[in-house]
Amino acid sequence: MMLLPVLGILCAVSGVVAAVLIARELERRGLPVNYVWLGLFIPKYIGQYARITHEETGRVGPLFYLFVLPLSVALFVFAVLAIRGWS
Repeated sequence: MMLLPVLGILCAVSGVVAAVLIARELERRGLPVNYVWLGLFIPKYIGQYARITHEETGRVGPLFYLFVLPLSVALFVFAVLAIRGWS
């Protein structure tokens, strides 16, 4: 029964780690990154990262998927938990 909450938390942590790694990659490429407001600006940074990596290699970088997929799973898991809690 504790599998879903643990999976959701692991996915959320993975997304946070991916967000920090994306910010570091953008800084490495010379773009300004605000770590204080990272949670607010991460949609912008993800878009920049996807665009830049696509221009460089013809494919979106792996950190994009490391951010999007686990957070999608976490959202699904927490939605399931919420629905189960309401019934």
